[in-house]
Amino acid sequence: MENNKTLKNLMEAFAGESQANRKYTAYAKKAEAEGKANAAKLFKVASDAETLHALKEFEVAGKIGSTDANLEDAVAGETYEFESMYPGFIETAKEEGNKDAVRIFTYAMEAEKVHAKLYKEALENIDDTEEVFYYLCPVCGNIEKATPEKCNICGVPGSKFIRY
Repeated sequence: MENNKTLKNLMEAFAGESQANRKYTAYAKKAEAEGKANAAKLFKVASDAETLHALKEFEVAGKIGSTDANLEDAVAGETYEFESMYPGFIETAKEEGNKDAVRIFTYAMEAEKVHAKLYKEALENIDDTEEVFYYLCPVCGNIEKATPEKCNICGVPGSKFIRY
């Protein structure tokens, strides 16, 4: 299936549906902030529908492997982002004088380093059964295994972190 048009189409559909999911989530937040509850609800349900589509397309494309393989893939993806993708994005944003983009790309790059490390740890401890909790910074996407005093990437107070 690797070289056929259907696989290419499945992956293109997966990318489009994934983007629609995030876009509609952003639209829902904006509608909520503007007090437009019905529009927010519609964007939320549409976002969930797009997620359903994306997950099925990814599955049919044969892109979901064993947990070990999925963790290895996640490490590779996160590593690519912090080593190759974001440094170039940051440089371009600096050249263009877009300080907001520099900040957001830098936050993401630093968080991706943490994500790769956590995926590696999970792979090394794949058979551990003791429950692990993770704490997400809602500003930069940093993930910690304990609530920090403040985020070491963006400085947000630890009390703002979301527990998983």
